[in-house]
Amino acid sequence: MRLGYFGLPLGALLLAADGHTLELAVLSPVEAPGRRRLGRLLGPRRVLDAARLPGDAVLLQAAELLERAAPELIVSWFWTRRLPARLLALAGGGGVGVHPSLLPRHRGPDPFYWAIDSGDELSGVTVHRLTEEYDAGAMLVQRSLRIGDRNAWQLARALDRPSLEALRDVVGRLGRGEAIPEQQQEPALVTAAPIPSGAALRLRYDWTVERALRRVRALCPVPGLALSVRGLDLFATHLRAADAHPAGLRPGEAAVRAGPDPRLMLQLSDGCLAVERAILATDDTELTGAELAARLGSESTSLHPLGRSDIDSEPTGGT
Repeated sequence: MRLGYFGLPLGALLLAADGHTLELAVLSPVEAPGRRRLGRLLGPRRVLDAARLPGDAVLLQAAELLERAAPELIVSWFWTRRLPARLLALAGGGGVGVHPSLLPRHRGPDPFYWAIDSGDELSGVTVHRLTEEYDAGAMLVQRSLRIGDRNAWQLARALDRPSLEALRDVVGRLGRGEAIPEQQQEPALVTAAPIPSGAALRLRYDWTVERALRRVRALCPVPGLALSVRGLDLFATHLRAADAHPAGLRPGEAAVRAGPDPRLMLQLSDGCLAVERAILATDDTELTGAELAARLGSESTSLHPLGRSDIDSEPTGGT
């Protein structure tokens, strides 16, 4: 098929390897390998880089080029901006994209956080029709996998391969003229997956350790769990259930465990979390659990979670 492509270079390279003709490749404004290789393959006139064009200029220029090229299909893989209806209409077959969740669950920019924090057993990818509304088009193909004990970064990486495989499968079938059944999304089943903020960046200390570890895995390693302990503002990026905890602590209090393996301990309703690694909010210094414990000393102290306005560098969720 003759394609107009929006997204990361890898998707464009693989579609080209499948035998499709890329009339235009518009690259997402994020660092990703394959830019130079794609430029050599297509030539500079058929590659636009959103990182080098301000605002909507990239979409205006893309629309002009696509109007002349008249592609059969527009394809999106990890494109980060809304594609307007007038642009999608420039392809005879409209557009298809892939979202890393089992739509209509977790529409939005950070489905990895919400799938883990919600306690979903399964996640996956959905190839869907592109519309002006994010992630709202009719579904063509879904593939699922078990989340297990993955954190958000690991889940995102685990979904990369099935998302590409499913997208290539759909584009190939459309190119061969196959009719793929389309399933409309059920509005009552839609859930939102915005970038986490506010309370979604913190723990509730009346939670069990099991529930808290879901929140930890959803936030880690980026941006990490926002904490303030004895005036030290930090993001805990690796935590685990502690095998023992200091006596006398109430939920919401912290203590430093002394001995050969010192750790900051966070008391919850039924046990403790031990901080294994953290990053200082002030200067991004990374500390091991032992280094953090040495900075804090050994006295028990109340624990106060950070809000976004309480730190110098605003945390951001997602992968």
